Amino acid sequence: MDLRLRMSKVWPCMRRIWWTPGKTRPMEHPRTALVLGGNSEIAVAILSELARRGLRAAHLAAREPAAAARRVLEAAPTLEVTWSRWEATRPDGHDALVENAAEDLGPIDIVICAVGMLGHHAGLSMGPAAVDEMVRSNFAGPAAALAAVAPVLVEQGYGTIVVLSSVAGVRARRANYGYGSSKAGLDVFSQGLGDALVGSGVRVLVVRPGFVRSRMTEGLEPAPFATDPDVVARAVA
Repeated sequence: MDLRLRMSKVWPCMRRIWWTPGKTRPMEHPRTALVLGGNSEIAVAILSELARRGLRAAHLAAREPAAAARRVLEAAPTLEVTWSRWEATRPDGHDALVENAAEDLGPIDIVICAVGMLGHHAGLSMGPAAVDEMVRSNFAGPAAALAAVAPVLVEQGYGTIVVLSSVAGVRARRANYGYGSSKAGLDVFSQGLGDALVGSGVRVLVVRPGFVRSRMTEGLEPAPFATDPDVVARAVA
């Protein structure tokens, strides 16, 4: 096993301004990152881009964290990677996750919220259980996790929260209004969180990509203006 991989046991499971004057650490180039949803290809691409700019350590939270860690180290071999087995839809584990990440990383410079499930063709074909799962995976779970993260960043006096939303959340479409509405909920929550954090030294960046070619969308016909994880990562970093 790569010695840079260490497991923390947790299981119940666009302006870029990195610094507020008067705080303790300039944030032009973050050095530590917590990733909520470590298997996201966009999140991996963001870590890789940030590693080229000085990021030194990342803590990954995912259902399958060992696989996520391998992907991150393939993309960014210089990173020190630790991880937690984590289920976004179980809020009783969120505080423990953040505590473990802080133990591993020290101050958390940037949090990347990349939790979610694919929602193409999530319209009338979805039954009650499927709608419930999508809302919990794409909105309720990530929002609860951000509620656990934000006070820690406020206490340290700085930090950036990057939330991967979707253009689908801007306007609901008949083919995937279930997915779009769940992303809209997280989007609005994140905007409100950002407003509430004004003056704290903590910033929130909401990212709304369109169709991204990735493992999740493999086999689907790309929508107009489709893009790649690396392109999104460069825009974020």
